[in-house]
Amino acid sequence: MTLSAARPRAQVPPPARASVFRDPNGADPALMTRRAWWLVVLHVLVPGSAQALAGNRRLGRFALGVWLLGLIAVLLAAGLFFVLPQVPLSIPSNAVGLTVVQGVVLAWAVLWIVLTLNTLRLVRLPAVRPGSRIGVAAVLVVALVVGTGGAVQAAVTAGQARDALGSLFSGTRVALPAGGRYNILLLGGDAGPGRSGLRPDSISVVSVNAVTGHMVMFGLPRDLRNMPFAAGSPMLKAYPHGYGWHDTCNVDVCELNSIYTEVQLKSPQLYPNAKADHTLPGIEATKEAVEGSLGIPIQYSVLVDMGAFGKLIDAMGGVTIDVKQRLPIGGGVDANGNPTGVKVWIEKGVQHMNGNRAMWYARSRHGIGNSDYARMARQRELETAMLHQMNPVTLLTRLEAIGKAGSAAVTTDIPQGLLGDLAGAAVKSRGQKTITIEFVPPRVTPSSPDYASIRKTVATTLAKAG
Repeated sequence: MTLSAARPRAQVPPPARASVFRDPNGADPALMTRRAWWLVVLHVLVPGSAQALAGNRRLGRFALGVWLLGLIAVLLAAGLFFVLPQVPLSIPSNAVGLTVVQGVVLAWAVLWIVLTLNTLRLVRLPAVRPGSRIGVAAVLVVALVVGTGGAVQAAVTAGQARDALGSLFSGTRVALPAGGRYNILLLGGDAGPGRSGLRPDSISVVSVNAVTGHMVMFGLPRDLRNMPFAAGSPMLKAYPHGYGWHDTCNVDVCELNSIYTEVQLKSPQLYPNAKADHTLPGIEATKEAVEGSLGIPIQYSVLVDMGAFGKLIDAMGGVTIDVKQRLPIGGGVDANGNPTGVKVWIEKGVQHMNGNRAMWYARSRHGIGNSDYARMARQRELETAMLHQMNPVTLLTRLEAIGKAGSAAVTTDIPQGLLGDLAGAAVKSRGQKTITIEFVPPRVTPSSPDYASIRKTVATTLAKAG
């Protein structure tokens, strides 16, 4: 016997059987049923994993990469929202960002359809137990409808948001914050009986720290006189000593809220660029008077038509107000100024109000101690509450209604490019208390105000607020 004959022959192991997920041939119905449910669950939870495990690996890897990038983007945006909210909010607050979002979700809808139909093929329904076939197919159909429908709805919402933002925030002037703050003029106006056009009843400036979101509100009475216009104002030539000095003006009442009416109706040519800047001549003139009075630059303005503001409040889902004084809804007053014939009251305490009730709260003229100054303060309180309660979830879920109501109620020159910064500041401000300074009696005598003292108060308040 030779040496080679005594040596045992090497055994070659049989080829390993492929995974049942990728090669289920010959598997019994019970195993195929479990396999089908696994693929369905994986498809729903981690899109692309079913293809990577049991089908086209290239398609699966591509889908997994897209899903992973999307998940990272969402987590990153969520993290940034608590640190720098203006960064994630800048995407859904401008036309370019919304167009990108619309394109991305539509592309995902197409990919989801492809993955779901491919998963339906991979589960091999004929090999699944008869009692489970309907369930497997039903889950995939529901996943297809919900996933595709959700993506399409998101694309429609993005389009509606783009249109709403375009109609409301169409300003083109971009101004940098002054001293780290954006100063925005807020005008609440009514076109009341006997008036020629709209006249602002509520005039205030909200100063927002561009980084921290801290807000300071300065309220000015509508009957303020002798307002000095800012340097460079076209109105400065006509009123070098202040508007209403020695009762000099071009309308019947020479007060702060008359500036809007005078310029809007009688001298709009002083502001030829107002229309191009998406504002109004009356607003520009009022802005320059407030700048001169407070001693701070004002970058933007918002005019709210109080007659339509109630619809905007309803579109936002209402507003929560801490009522300090019992106020009547309707009714009249007797010879002593006491309310009569009142059937419904706005009681003291924290209340969530709809648009109609909020308007009564802001405009009610009756009640003990309910002066014009108190009413102006309530209007500013309502404006502040709306700013604090505005949040991305509300905006996104009620966007179409807000856009329609906002177009009728609001005129502003704030550009879309600034919305992300302002929205981020508003989010940060929600946990902070707004400082409010009312330049009304006894702090200020509207008929003969000390503007040097007013400017000093403004400068000191802003310096302390940071």
